Order: sequence, then structure tokens, then C-alpha cells
Amino acid sequence: MADRKALKEGFTTGTCAAAASRAAVLLLDGKASPAEVEIGLPGGERARIGIEFARKGAGFAEAGVRKYAGDDPDVTDGAVVVARAAWAEGADVCFAAGEGVGTVTLPGLQVPPGEPAINPTPRKMIRDAVRSVTDRGVLVTLSIPGGRELAEKTFNRRLGIEGGLSILGTSGKVRPFSCPALKASLQCLLDVADASGVADPVLVPGRIGERAARRHFRTGRGQVIEVSNEWGFMLDLASRKRFKAMLLLGHPGKMAKLAMGQWDTHSARSRSAVSFVGALAEAHGTPRRKWNTVDAVFSALVPPAREEIGNSLAALIAEKAGEKTGGNIAIAAVLVDMEGGWIGSKGDLTPWK
Repeated sequence: MADRKALKEGFTTGTCAAAASRAAVLLLDGKASPAEVEIGLPGGERARIGIEFARKGAGFAEAGVRKYAGDDPDVTDGAVVVARAAWAEGADVCFAAGEGVGTVTLPGLQVPPGEPAINPTPRKMIRDAVRSVTDRGVLVTLSIPGGRELAEKTFNRRLGIEGGLSILGTSGKVRPFSCPALKASLQCLLDVADASGVADPVLVPGRIGERAARRHFRTGRGQVIEVSNEWGFMLDLASRKRFKAMLLLGHPGKMAKLAMGQWDTHSARSRSAVSFVGALAEAHGTPRRKWNTVDAVFSALVPPAREEIGNSLAALIAEKAGEKTGGNIAIAAVLVDMEGGWIGSKGDLTPWK
């Protein structure tokens, strides 16, 4: 039996940025240059991160952390995330994009246009890291040498992020979802759930879905299973188990791909769902417009239309998943936003109430 713990985890660019920021502010505040720093992760864990370099200049200090992605073939693996810290007026921690870090230019993302492409969770991690050293105002400028070139291998430009990479992460860790051993590990999770008497598992893409599942529903140990992008593989396996019902729950940007018949939802191996969801919105009377993300589609809708379209999309997902499993399992689908808020649903949710 494969051991999922054997897969090496790494750290997100957000964790690297937070660690580099803490090291830079320590140096700026007159402390010694650290070889490593300890920071908090979103789930409450602590992590010790090695510092690649730290130096002080005229009115600033900067430090770098080399990204380690574990067993995941992350495009940023080996890149150095650099944080430059300088004292600022007021008491806020402010952010700027340096070399290789993108700037948001279009609406619909978690960060508004004009801001550095540093997502909310990394921003909080960086603020916490800075506040562990000082209460003074600090300007943190993040850069990733070579990031502009690396960004060409991502979807950033299509999302309206110009000039480089995004600083990302919701858990602080990179989980090795893309490595070949993943399928064996996922099969173990389904085997254990089946053997433990779970009759109605909840399949989610990742941490956002897991948190939302536990927020909205009653779930037991081993019932919520993260499948990453391997939906086709997992649904095929599930159809051969003794499950009576199954809930598919996640963000529509990922889940809508199931309604399109795309069972590997990795961005490098599947089409974007923006046009599909946009067409669905238009079919329900929403005026045609140019959207750059699925989030942007739903953000543009007033609540009644948002729920109507969310329910319709959930119905398509449940229908396709039902076909994939041969009609052997009662399928329900729930869509949530990035904060875990309810968007829409389809199917009997009684087993999880």
C-alpha cells in the first residue's frame, strides 16, 4: 500500500515570501542576519525556513529564500523569492512588486487591479511575519529573479497578471499532487474510506473545498477526500466501491471543467472554464461581456442570478459525474467561492446534513 506521507511536501511562494520578509525586517531592525527563520502557516503549524542570503543596504534590508516544491513539479521550484524591507510612514505593512512579480491589471481576481499579484493568504502571512518583529510601518517589495520568464509557462497573462509570477498559497505548503505516486495514494484513501464503512464520501479538489465541506456539512473522519485534479481516476474507482452517495464540492473555476467532460482538471492539461461558464450566464440572460476568470463571472451577477447559474452549473456537474460512475451512486454537487461561501447546488444533500 502506498504511503502518502512518503511524498515530499514543499513550501509555497507565499511561505517563502513570508520567511524572506521576516529575515529582512530582522536585519532592518538591527538584529543579526539569520540562517533560518520560523514563521506560522495558515493551519496553525510552525515552519523553519532556511535563508539563502540576507544583506543590508542604504535604508533597506533584503533576504532571499529558495523555493522548494518537494515532489511536485512546480514551475517555481528552485526560484529565489526575495523580500526587500524599508521603513514606511504610518503603521501599515505595504506591498510592492519588484522584478519578476506580477501586477494585477484586470478585475475578477482576489486582488484588485493595480496591486501586486500577492494573494490574500500570503499577504496575511507576510504581515504576521513582519509584526513578529516590529510594529512600525514597513514597505515590503517582493521579487523573483527570472520570474517574468517563468510566468510565460503559467496562465498569468491570460488572467491579466503582467510582469511576472504571483505569490500564492492557501495552506503554506506545496502538496505533491502532480507526481505519479499520487494515484496510488488516492486509491488508498478511497480503499480506507470504503473499508471503514463510509457510505457517502465528499470529494474536493483541495484545502478550500475541504474547509467549505466541514463548514457547511456534517462530516466524519476519512469522509472528505482531496482528489486534486484526478477526478476521472477517482470517479472510476468510486464506481466500483460500495458508496451509496457522493458529494462533489469545490470552486466553480475547477469544478466547471467536470461539466465540460474534462476529468483531469490540471491547468496544463485542461481548457479554461471561463468561456463555458460565461456562456451559461449568457444563456440565463446575463449580458455578454469579456470575463477573464470564472470568479469574475459570478462576481458580476446579482444574488438571484448568481444562485440560479450556480445551481445550473452544479446540475451539469452532477449529471456528468453520474454518467461517469454509471449511475451506480447518487451524485450531489455543491459550488463555493474562494472564501467557502455557498454559490449553488444540485442533488439530495441529506446524507451530509
